[in-house]
Amino acid sequence: MICDTLQHLTRYKGLCKNLDTAIDYLLTHDPASLPLGRTEVDGEEVFINTMDATLHSDDGYHPEYHKKYADLQLDITGSEGWGFTTNPGREIGDFTGDCGFQDSASVVTGTLGEGRFVLFFPTELHKPGLVQHGCVGVRKAVVKIRMED
Repeated sequence: MICDTLQHLTRYKGLCKNLDTAIDYLLTHDPASLPLGRTEVDGEEVFINTMDATLHSDDGYHPEYHKKYADLQLDITGSEGWGFTTNPGREIGDFTGDCGFQDSASVVTGTLGEGRFVLFFPTELHKPGLVQHGCVGVRKAVVKIRMED
């Protein structure tokens, strides 16, 4: 997991080819101008899902994880909280698409908005979309970055 500000994105170039593609795109395109839905950057290697998300409390929600894709998440409007843990838990439901859930409790938390991003790598348990400082909804972009096998 990496949590930083967008002004420092270039620090993470060189970690992998698809992350470099995502960084180059974010440096040359204003996230606020992204339309809702999917924006193609490099086919299935890098794409962006932009959405209006209703935020929720931490209670009753389980951390998610992915096997193929990293998630680079940033809030375009509003501010959401997130949770992260390295403590594996019991599987909740079936792993479908590229998303599974476990019953682990978050041990690290943070806040998006105001130019911050968080990057969750495959298999890292993370819980996005948490209510933060009374904000109940955000427009956000999730950059899906296929990590090399």
